[in-house]
Amino acid sequence: MHPVERPQRLPGAPLRFLLDVHLGTLARRLRLLGVDAAYTNEDPGDAALAALSAEEQRVLLSRDRGLLRRREIWAGAFVYSDRPDDQLRDVLGRFAPTLAPWTRCTACNGRLMDADKNSVREHLEHGTQRTYDVFAQCTACGRVYWRGAHHARLEAIVEQALRESAT
Repeated sequence: MHPVERPQRLPGAPLRFLLDVHLGTLARRLRLLGVDAAYTNEDPGDAALAALSAEEQRVLLSRDRGLLRRREIWAGAFVYSDRPDDQLRDVLGRFAPTLAPWTRCTACNGRLMDADKNSVREHLEHGTQRTYDVFAQCTACGRVYWRGAHHARLEAIVEQALRESAT
């Protein structure tokens, strides 16, 4: 047995992931970085995850070794840590996916597009309408994003990932 080369190259592009029910924070962080990361917080079961991995040619990320032993899986990887920062660092280092921060909905994985304040006004609280002018909206679920109070924390995650992927 030989160690996996890093970054691990897989056929097909772009690289897409499927995460099991235990990796929700990792899924949101990958999406924040613009990586296609399918995830649901409802457990569809091992057979359904394995079939979806094969059908959509997605790398299945899991902390369940039994799930990763299923023959149907197109490609899979065990996520060693239970800490989201370490999980993200490991996945980015192992697969080196193309990063495009701020382009995916962290809730549903849909694509984000710039949105005019007037077009999203009905989705905003009064204080948000008054304070912010730059918005993005998910083309799939309609969720609206802006650079709110949590933006500095998210920006730190993005900057760290970009720095580490450049080395």
